[in-house]
Amino acid sequence: MLQKYKQAIDEYLSSEVLLPKIIVIYGPTACGKTALSLDIAEYLGSDIISTDSRQIYRDMDIWTGKIKPSEMRGIRHHMINVIDPSQIWSVVDYIDMALPIIEQIHSEWKIPILCGGTGLYIDGLLYEMGYPDTPPDWKYRDELEDIRLSKWNQELWNMLATIDPEYAHTLEVGNYRYVMRWLEVIRQTGISKLTSIGKKTARFAPLYITPYDDANRKELYANIDRRVSEMFDNWLIWEIEYIVSQFSSHCPGLTTIGYREVVDALKWNTTLEQAKSLIQQRSRNYAKRQITWNRKYEYGNTSRQSSRFEK
Repeated sequence: MLQKYKQAIDEYLSSEVLLPKIIVIYGPTACGKTALSLDIAEYLGSDIISTDSRQIYRDMDIWTGKIKPSEMRGIRHHMINVIDPSQIWSVVDYIDMALPIIEQIHSEWKIPILCGGTGLYIDGLLYEMGYPDTPPDWKYRDELEDIRLSKWNQELWNMLATIDPEYAHTLEVGNYRYVMRWLEVIRQTGISKLTSIGKKTARFAPLYITPYDDANRKELYANIDRRVSEMFDNWLIWEIEYIVSQFSSHCPGLTTIGYREVVDALKWNTTLEQAKSLIQQRSRNYAKRQITWNRKYEYGNTSRQSSRFEK
């Protein structure tokens, strides 16, 4: 897989840029990012930093497609298995933990490799952005929680989509903590997510690489469906039962696609077959949102290219 990108990487290595270099491997779920990151890291003798918002959780291995130690080829991997599923975690928490790791890798004269499908994590590392520091409004949070419990997560997501559709469409419906937090911020500030971030200041000069191609969209969806079926065959149910027994079915780690559907089935709200079908459908929809978000990484935002870098 490396050969396709080797020329672009070599040109990037020899280029003169003002900011520290970093390689970003991006793309929708199930498109082959992990395999490509291993090839590139091996070629460069560097480290991989996960930008996946679920691989940070311990014990959540099967559904997140987390790489096994035996598959790492001796390459150091970072930002995997750093917190328990019961812990609340934010983009800011991720940035605060990951940036020192990037600095350490640069100090070793290596080029860090970011790999993952969470666009907010990628952007949070690449740019300095002014995230709002608004105090918690506990009364309003209670009101939102009452709405969530009575009408479930979709109602909260709809509320956010009405007033800040661009940001809402970057979030899963089940990611209710982010949805509730931004509803709270908008209530206090009256401004959208992008407006609140304001001007972005680049930290790095990135090379963007993706194994995904729009021409293979049907193949991607088939890969997603197959991966979901394989996970059900490979102890996904057991993994979720274990997490529920240790941390409860309401812990933050289980609010994502793939976990919440199985939890519903374990509670006899649906069947496992229905859960599998829902996971496949919602995963395909999530991949569509990732593809839309990733347009910004394409050169000139006008044509598909396998790689580019910003000077």
